[in-house]
Amino acid sequence: MQDYQDIRQDMRATVEARRDLGPEYEAALIESFVSRLDATIAHRVRAEMDAAGAPKVKPRKGANPSIPIALGSMGIGIPLTAIAAQSAGTAGLLLAWGGIVAINFAHALSRWRERD
Repeated sequence: MQDYQDIRQDMRATVEARRDLGPEYEAALIESFVSRLDATIAHRVRAEMDAAGAPKVKPRKGANPSIPIALGSMGIGIPLTAIAAQSAGTAGLLLAWGGIVAINFAHALSRWRERD
């Protein structure tokens, strides 16, 4: 029951803030409220699952999330190469592939940290 009161109070506060700040802040206020609502819902679902004795979901050990990242990088890299080279020349090409490399490097670094 407390969750309902908290959600109502958050909604009232969001509406009041919108009145005070004006329509230019509406999107940010809505995003903030929705993220708080999502957190509340997730907390309630976890609490209900724990109360029901639902088993914890464990990630599969055989799954390798690096494969979709690599394939996605290649799939996006091919058209991005053509667009960047045509639009911005070599600088655009280097920037596009630099972004792809950075994403792959960040993923590899996060996987490396998970193992430790």
